[in-house]
Amino acid sequence: MKLTVVGGGSTYTPELVDGFARLRDTLPVEELVLVDPAAERLELVGGLARRIFARQGHGGRIVTTADLDAGIDGADAVLLQLRVGGQAARRQDETWPLECGCVGQETTGAGGLAKALRTVPVVLDIAERVRRANPRAWIIDFTNPVGIVTRALLHAGHRAVGLCNVAIGLQRKFAARLGVEPADVHLGHVGLNHLTWETSVRLGGPEGANVLPKLLAEHGDAIADDLRLPRALLDRLGVVPSYYLRYYYAHDEVVRDLRGKPSRAEEVARMERELLEMYGDPALDEKPALLARRGGAYYSEAAVDLAAALLSGGGSPYQVVNTLNKGTLPFLADDAVIEVQAAVGPTGPVPLPVPEPDPLYAGLIANVTAYEELALEAALRGGRDRVFRALLAHPLIGQYGYADTLTDRLIAHNREHLAWA
Repeated sequence: MKLTVVGGGSTYTPELVDGFARLRDTLPVEELVLVDPAAERLELVGGLARRIFARQGHGGRIVTTADLDAGIDGADAVLLQLRVGGQAARRQDETWPLECGCVGQETTGAGGLAKALRTVPVVLDIAERVRRANPRAWIIDFTNPVGIVTRALLHAGHRAVGLCNVAIGLQRKFAARLGVEPADVHLGHVGLNHLTWETSVRLGGPEGANVLPKLLAEHGDAIADDLRLPRALLDRLGVVPSYYLRYYYAHDEVVRDLRGKPSRAEEVARMERELLEMYGDPALDEKPALLARRGGAYYSEAAVDLAAALLSGGGSPYQVVNTLNKGTLPFLADDAVIEVQAAVGPTGPVPLPVPEPDPLYAGLIANVTAYEELALEAALRGGRDRVFRALLAHPLIGQYGYADTLTDRLIAHNREHLAWA
């Protein structure tokens, strides 16, 4: 089995490699190819990757290359984890929206749209090259904004599934609080990427007993602290929202908070410099503890599970993925991309039935889905008016004055990445 990671020079990659090494019985990788144009980073990451495999007795071959076509040739699955524009572009995404009084964040709001506009054309070009190299290869997208990127891939007819680590992180935390194995925890996870709610937590599978009320009663304070939301709000909702819902439920508070400290991009850039220095140590043969602070917790377990299910029918029987709605949420079009539990196998994911969400959530899901449709149109066709329409539709913006100003700033800060600008 050959797997290719596009963006293999990311400091995330050792987390992924560690998972491939530990979980080789689930996903027997014979060749792992790391593709990245940043030669110096790729050499450091590739060296550590080989040492991780060697330490854990994995016999697979690790190849590093800047040649995308060579890297994807014959691959059974291609994982996308790229960042167009790097941390410098992310820092802009997190900065200029704040100047207009809007959340500055890399996956939602104006910053998220900027990232989508930079990313979608690049990902679609990669996907076409994957299709030419091996039409049966699966594309697993971890590149943000996952919902919009996955929508672009699926609408173009690619064999693609979107992946996020939010659900698996919650599953692990809930399991620890309940004193059970993570595999025993089945989330009633519903919504869009970075816009989800856990409406149930069942033990043993989708038909198991719902212990969400017990979780909230006994661990509500800790869960609220993790989300940085008031415990009283969780009690009133009766569900557990993703921590990304804080941008919606406490927008002005978040803006004040973000204005008062360095951007997350600056923090990550410092961390990456330190990590790359560690990766260059020939004595290091395991992922360093600092990597846990970089983000992407449990990404490797989620990626292994998904790839195993798609390629061999292995892995967990149910997984949270981003895929086509196909009637799962009746108030959305069939070709909308949602994030829900699905049965995953070699023919792809099939969403499990979910109870129709409370209007409190359904309304926001429908609103953001409309934004994502407009965002994809802007990414595919370009033009100032399409950018403005997407920004005006986003519930974190929604005022024409903000949308006008943000449109001009988005284009000014991203001109080098926008072919039409």
